[in-house]
Amino acid sequence: MLKKVALALAILIGAILAYAATKPDTLRVERTATVNAPPEKVFALINDFNQWPAWSPWEKLDPNMTRTLGGAPSGKGATYAWQGNKDVGKGRMEILESTPTSQIKIQLDFLEPFEAHNITDFTLEPAGGGTKVIWSMHGPNNFVNKLMQVFMDMDAMIGKDFEAGLANMNAAAGK
Repeated sequence: MLKKVALALAILIGAILAYAATKPDTLRVERTATVNAPPEKVFALINDFNQWPAWSPWEKLDPNMTRTLGGAPSGKGATYAWQGNKDVGKGRMEILESTPTSQIKIQLDFLEPFEAHNITDFTLEPAGGGTKVIWSMHGPNNFVNKLMQVFMDMDAMIGKDFEAGLANMNAAAGK
């Protein structure tokens, strides 16, 4: 009987590992919203890390989080490092590209509680009296991430934060 249970458990674990291996090699999350402000105002909120506390969905998760800004004051070369509780972890961002009023590309490096290296893109397009904001994140999907995706919907989990951030951005742009 014990051998049958062990065999069934081994088959189940093997099936989970095999299923995880079929997950995509790249993780991509994207959300879009229209912000009721002109592209210049929205661009300024994203392009300057000093403005992120007004809209970033992660800023309020740890009131004691430490933030270190460096590099350029805004735009290409600006950096933002953080360290906080288990909800925000530790990481660093750097603006790699900044095209006024239309695009910002950021290198996003998570160091804790897990390591991940992604690219975050913000694309801005005029939309009526506002700005269509496309917020995406993409990067390699290693086997540990693939295994986590067997049990968690990463798109839904990260996507809800992007949706909250876009809603916060809309509120901040209106001030």
